[in-house]
Amino acid sequence: MISKFRTPFLISLLAVSACGASENDAPDFGGEAASTLNAVTRDSIEAHLVYLADDAREGRMTGQPGHEAAARYVADRFAELDMEPAGESGWYQQVPLISYRIDTESTSVITHRDGEDTKLVYREDYGMAGDKVRNSNTVRGEVVYVGYGIHAPELGYSDYDGIDVEGKIVALFSGAPATFPHNERAYYASSRTKAQEAVSRGVIGAVGLRSRQSQKSMPWKRYKKQTGTKPGMAWVNLSGEAADYFPQLLGSVTLSAPAAAKLFAGTPIAFADALAAIEASQSSSTPLGLEMTLSRKTEHEQIMSPNVIGVVRGSDPVLADEYVVFSGHLDGLGRGVPENDDAIYNGAYDNAMGIALMLEAARVFAAAPPRRSVLFIAVTGEERGLLGSDYFAHYPTVPTDALVANVNLDMPLFLYPVADLIAFGSEHSSLEAVVAEAAVAEGFVLSPDPLPEETLFVRSDQYSFVRKGVPSAYLIPGFVSSDPDIDGASLFRDHLKNHYHRPSDDLSRPIDWDSAVRFARANARIGYLIADADERPAWNEGDFFATKFAGGQ
Repeated sequence: MISKFRTPFLISLLAVSACGASENDAPDFGGEAASTLNAVTRDSIEAHLVYLADDAREGRMTGQPGHEAAARYVADRFAELDMEPAGESGWYQQVPLISYRIDTESTSVITHRDGEDTKLVYREDYGMAGDKVRNSNTVRGEVVYVGYGIHAPELGYSDYDGIDVEGKIVALFSGAPATFPHNERAYYASSRTKAQEAVSRGVIGAVGLRSRQSQKSMPWKRYKKQTGTKPGMAWVNLSGEAADYFPQLLGSVTLSAPAAAKLFAGTPIAFADALAAIEASQSSSTPLGLEMTLSRKTEHEQIMSPNVIGVVRGSDPVLADEYVVFSGHLDGLGRGVPENDDAIYNGAYDNAMGIALMLEAARVFAAAPPRRSVLFIAVTGEERGLLGSDYFAHYPTVPTDALVANVNLDMPLFLYPVADLIAFGSEHSSLEAVVAEAAVAEGFVLSPDPLPEETLFVRSDQYSFVRKGVPSAYLIPGFVSSDPDIDGASLFRDHLKNHYHRPSDDLSRPIDWDSAVRFARANARIGYLIADADERPAWNEGDFFATKFAGGQ
């Protein structure tokens, strides 16, 4: 996502100001749909939020009792609305998972240079996660620095050209060049994409490096407290294999900035120069002239955790066999490292709020079903790697080709009177016009991505659907406050810095309820516009993600 933003569509076309659009500008839905949209209320949304984000849910960690209680709550709400169960067993699609936790006492990282061995210190110098499958790993290899670890010949960029990495350990930064167009930047920043490229070239291990942006967003003081405290997870396919597992990668580690500086000392490139090169979007790959040994032991456990799925059956006898999917992740981070004597990571905004809004949308559609059917999925395991949505995308409970679009709800922040929305993904398909119409109808304008460095499009559940060729949209409130005395951008960034994935994301966070209600209505409007249209959404011709995924992967 590049620094030069796309022109916000509809702003000039409709001459809508950030404060001036209103409900009166809305297209007339008429009939039951209009009545149910008008019935969206704070009280209904807040009741769901309060239950899901209560301390009694203990942060809704995947596979834990708090998540199970939250899943029953969602299923009960679906039942109250007389929706149809759409799981594999009633409301539930049980997702088989491997939970893996590193034995922190077993970890070892040793550098070998000029005949000298130097052992690094766990949590002070490095962090390490467990292996999805193996109980024990040890790998030794030459270290080759490969920048971002990206090969994108269509963009004239490669960190691998002219570099031999077969049988080597690569050192690489997270993210992607800022000069990439925003779609390509999101795709190539994906750890899955990087792992696929690395193993195709014979890489046997990885050393993660932290950019200045990473150091700022997650200071090492906080990172080292978290590393090794929560299990990793992977979903298991019908053959009993862990998804997205790359057995060729025998070890991996993440270094602190001081440890990385020591690693690069005396090599062909200093760490400071490597940082400068990636910030300038320049490839500077080179062998470092040293070796590393990475070792770990991992404990594994087989668990189950449900996706909760219900459907509002469409009214059209033909189109009812097609589905618009509303998704949101039900899971949170559970219990963790205490902060201010609070160890429960309630996830009020992330993502109890998203589920509350999805339940309100379900109430709207249940009262006035559209022509197509509408599927509502509260997915598990998003915080562990988009697991529940990816499992559903691979094993849907309705025919894959019947999924016409996905509307995802994840961590919408209503910290101030919201004037604009960011619509991740809509620009890739005919959903762009649909989203624009719905946003303006509720008094919002659309703005470009204000956080391109976060590559948010590939970090939430809509990406699981995109990878299967389903056009998707993911809306969040933007940075613009309709109150000129309130700095929306400052409040948004403060939340990301001080409350995101922390115990303080709880019911004490401020909520502008008028914005929340209008946002809920906007998402419902999107669903109606898709579900009632004669034609299903279509990818834009030549779109980057359509080219990559329209066939499904």
